[in-house]
Amino acid sequence: MGAGHAHKLYRHGHTPVHGLPPHCKLAATFAFVVVVVSTPREAVWAFGLYAVLIAAAAAVARIPAGFLLRRLLIEVPFVAFAVLMPFVAEGERVEVLGMSLSVSGLWGAWNVLAKGTLGVAASVLLASTTELRALLLGLQRLKLPPLLVQIASFMIRYGDVISDELRRMSIARRSRGFEARGIRHWGVLAKTAGALFIRSYERGERVYLAMVSRGYADSMPVIDEVVATRTQWAYAAVLPVTALAVCLMGWTL
Repeated sequence: MGAGHAHKLYRHGHTPVHGLPPHCKLAATFAFVVVVVSTPREAVWAFGLYAVLIAAAAAVARIPAGFLLRRLLIEVPFVAFAVLMPFVAEGERVEVLGMSLSVSGLWGAWNVLAKGTLGVAASVLLASTTELRALLLGLQRLKLPPLLVQIASFMIRYGDVISDELRRMSIARRSRGFEARGIRHWGVLAKTAGALFIRSYERGERVYLAMVSRGYADSMPVIDEVVATRTQWAYAAVLPVTALAVCLMGWTL
């Protein structure tokens, strides 16, 4: 994990949020999501306050609202599932715009949308202010099993390698005049997938042998020792602690 690795979600900056150690941000994000999930769905106002907290953190990190909202499109499948819940759920019914909807389904849809959106927003904010390499170091610092950290590291790196190989193969096909326009071209695409698998396997073998020749022994060396001060932990705890106060009010009010 010595080399840097940028990703499309990351937005370079020099804000206080960017400067926090990755394990502080990981712990804060996880704690925030746990608090949001623990909030009763009937406390609608609480979720509004959570959204304000996320917006405030994004403002401190100088993450534009448009950037954050575009990345939230990843939850569209969950939104589609939530929209169907009022129609398929059983129990008491209510008329809304001439449609008979389930009360429990409406609450369930709200629960999924509110908590899911806030969780995704927190994750996007984390990814926008932390490089992938730093995230892996943060997971290692939080004592995640080393094997899982290595798997995540290799998955990220080889994902880019495979996508780049697929891009080159696509360019080669187009340079020869090939355009997939129907079912009769599926055979060519299937052969491409097979060739991609073989190339990726061979590439993985070569990389593994190169790692072994350089002393790899089932563990990755830690080049950068990431530490956090009490002040940085306290700064990172502002978001989950404030959310916890909101959650407690949601259960008592």
